[in-house]
Amino acid sequence: MSTESDIREFLASRRAKITPQQAGLPAYGGNRRVPGLRREEVALLAGVSIDYYVRLERGRLAGASEEVLDSIANALQLDDAERAHLYDLARAAAKRPARRRPARGALPDSVLRVLESMTDSPAFIRNGRTDILAINQLGRALYSPMYADSSVTTVNIARFQFLDPRARDFFPEWDQSVNATVALLRTEAGRAPHDRELTGLVGELVTRSEEFRTAWAKHNVRLHHTGRKAVRHPAVGVLNLDFDAMELPALPGLTLTALSAAPGTPEDDALRLLATWSATQNAETPDQASHHVD
Repeated sequence: MSTESDIREFLASRRAKITPQQAGLPAYGGNRRVPGLRREEVALLAGVSIDYYVRLERGRLAGASEEVLDSIANALQLDDAERAHLYDLARAAAKRPARRRPARGALPDSVLRVLESMTDSPAFIRNGRTDILAINQLGRALYSPMYADSSVTTVNIARFQFLDPRARDFFPEWDQSVNATVALLRTEAGRAPHDRELTGLVGELVTRSEEFRTAWAKHNVRLHHTGRKAVRHPAVGVLNLDFDAMELPALPGLTLTALSAAPGTPEDDALRLLATWSATQNAETPDQASHHVD
């Protein structure tokens, strides 16, 4: 992953999404060679010279001030995730320290106890590469297809989605699910451009999955805080669950995700059935000795 090329492609892709009308500009001429704004139009909206904006879009964000970055973000109508990603790219271009230093070492026993105490909700802890580092019993039951291959030491959500043939059946809303995962990886790539394991994962998926290559080239990013997630479990059928993803302040870079259903709903009944199924399958608690933050 090249920071300069990421900056260039990210800014060009955001520029292509906004029409002059959306930006409040008059659309002169009937033959526009670009699908969205021209570079000179972005420069006008941002209050910078055309030459300076061209340099920025070529990847030279290293010297850009916060005011300039904010002006560019406003001109391109970036959302919160895209704005943060632009700042991450500028930080990487300037070779400044990342916004957070990823946690290392074993997960604290206290965190694992909290995770296991969530008996009514599937829950897991992941890093920015979508490695599942710890998961509670109901979570392991829900995501049992991901754990079917005993040779896999660390389950990675993205690798499962794009490389395991069972994933298409497990994620009934396939496009929405994989696009969200790729956007999370794009976000993490901006935060941690020198993460070798992330670079290796992206390289593997780009090489082995055309669908991943297509989604990765869109340069979409997102903040994954709350929403709905659909899965098709082999024993209890389709579950549409609410999810809440909470960053762990004491463990930078890690997120606790919990899934739930409103009481009295079919999804709530399905979670209870899943718990019963898990018990009958003699589901074991994950090996906590392997819970490391790598």
